[in-house]
Amino acid sequence: MLSSMIEDLLKPEAFPDPTKRVLLVQTHISLVFVADEFVYKVKKPVNFGFLDFTSLEKRAFYCRQELLLNRRLAKDIYIDVLPIRFDGKRYTMRSTKGEIVEHAVKMKRISEDRLMKSLYERRALTENHLRRLARTLARFHLNALRSPVIDEFGEPDRFRINTDENFSQIKKYIGMSIEGEQFGALQDWTDRFCRTRRELFYKRIKQGKIRDCHGDLHMEHVCFSRSLSIIDCIEFNDRFRYSDTVADSAFLLMDLEYHGGKKFSSALWKHYRKFAAEEAVDPLLDFYKVYRAVVRGKVNSFQVDDPAISAEDKDRAVQRARKYFSLAWSYTQS
Repeated sequence: MLSSMIEDLLKPEAFPDPTKRVLLVQTHISLVFVADEFVYKVKKPVNFGFLDFTSLEKRAFYCRQELLLNRRLAKDIYIDVLPIRFDGKRYTMRSTKGEIVEHAVKMKRISEDRLMKSLYERRALTENHLRRLARTLARFHLNALRSPVIDEFGEPDRFRINTDENFSQIKKYIGMSIEGEQFGALQDWTDRFCRTRRELFYKRIKQGKIRDCHGDLHMEHVCFSRSLSIIDCIEFNDRFRYSDTVADSAFLLMDLEYHGGKKFSSALWKHYRKFAAEEAVDPLLDFYKVYRAVVRGKVNSFQVDDPAISAEDKDRAVQRARKYFSLAWSYTQS
């Protein structure tokens, strides 16, 4: 079914809005159909443990969650959830006839040259961009949902569920995208930090810093258009969004450093600290940078197992994963 649906949805006539062409971009969890003016994101029927999209009902629910949650920081981008139907001959989003077999999140297509990563790569990212982003993030974190239930996700033992899961899922890639010695060093450092620096986690809870955050905050998700938009938050698992606000910011800082932008990371953190009134959190910032780099290494490693991805793309994913794991290790040496 999946291959047939992809084939049909690569045809412009399958969509409700006029388009001359359709391109497909794949991630480990999504099929993203890029049309002239809009983008349509379909969830793959996969189960990675930390997410479960294996039933139509679950995929429909998480499409609606994606729409709702992303409107917090990108209300003009996220438009609707559309049914994909099979009319007996073809898969389409245009027809009102046939069985609903899938769902897609409809979004406005954003200009890729306004993405933070694009600006950075062509050396057009400025101090004003960083200040504007820091102010937006600080305001978002200050106003994000907080509750006793959310606070629990800031506890060290609760957060270790995430880190333990990471290392459990990465283990199969030892010798491929990470060496055994590096794997052991990262796991030992992470476990030791959670065990010996518990007071840092509880202090953050008392300060009200555990919030319903974004969860996947890297440069490809920040768009400096007329209104600053931050897209593609985590919708599929609350425990990846319910976190310390510093953990959210650490993802973006780590991403800048992964791409060689250490001075930009330092400038962004300087502005964010001012707007968010953050003090004395550097040990936790390093901890969460390690966590975020390990997550990115894991996600890139997953692509090795995706049958829809070419051998060349898998090799590139392995190289990216190795670089992320090496960056994570470097943070433990400071």
